[in-house]
Amino acid sequence: LLKSGAALERLAEVTHVVLDKTGVITAAAPELIDADPAAIARAAPLARASRHPLAKTLARAAGPGPAAEGAREAAGLGVEGLIDGRMARMGRAAYVGAEPAPEGALETELWFRIEGEAPIRFAFREQLRADAAAAIAGLKARGLSVEILSGDVPAAVEKIAAEVGITTWRASLTPQEKAAAIRALAETGKKTLMVGDGLNDAAALALAHASMAPGEAANISQNAADLVFTGDSLTATTFAVDVARAARQRALENFAFSALYNLVATPAAMLGLVNPLIAAIAMSSSSLVVTLNALRMTWVGGRR
Repeated sequence: LLKSGAALERLAEVTHVVLDKTGVITAAAPELIDADPAAIARAAPLARASRHPLAKTLARAAGPGPAAEGAREAAGLGVEGLIDGRMARMGRAAYVGAEPAPEGALETELWFRIEGEAPIRFAFREQLRADAAAAIAGLKARGLSVEILSGDVPAAVEKIAAEVGITTWRASLTPQEKAAAIRALAETGKKTLMVGDGLNDAAALALAHASMAPGEAANISQNAADLVFTGDSLTATTFAVDVARAARQRALENFAFSALYNLVATPAAMLGLVNPLIAAIAMSSSSLVVTLNALRMTWVGGRR
């Protein structure tokens, strides 16, 4: 879904791709690992108030029920609200006042704490999107460099990066740090495509040369993105790049044809070498050629 009139033009110019991890490279529904049912039920009201993929998985595990009162989501940190009249928080370890998991832990984690009680850690096992590795290989084959910017713990990011063939990655980033990274890439001359889905990606999406978000992304991320792709396929990114590059090529070809046509036809008409009937036929033919050339876009990327 194309949201910006200039998006294809900017997308055709990108030289570097930045991907969020959770919900972009990995599926939007991670697997909750060995959680205590009582702990799930305790945290469920706050999980129902968040759109983060981990919180939504927790909410599904708990089943239907009320959401926490007065819930407020802090980008890149977590969500807080009232449960049974007491303040509760869910998100990063530091946000809830807990000690993070030991360095090297591979599970993606989500922490929950009610005021006056001990923090609870929920661990998740993330599954790659089925075509994630193929999509990233496709981006590289198109001459684009690829990296991951994630707010998750380093070990989990490193594991996913290795599985999909990405060697450059950064972890434990705040939304401000992600945005700063996009600015830094621009200052080095890179034109970046940012693909993200969460509240913590919105600023980076807005700053990137071009941006995409999955259809299940947070509203603020979809609003900040130039394109939104539906379905589960990450190869939508390579398809979008192919379409953008082909659109630019067709436009340049049509400009060249128009220039050539006018270079030949205008002097001929001025010298009286072309009668009105021939001129009308030539003018119509030139428009037809340009239109037919543009219609070649129908077959770009093998899709119709």
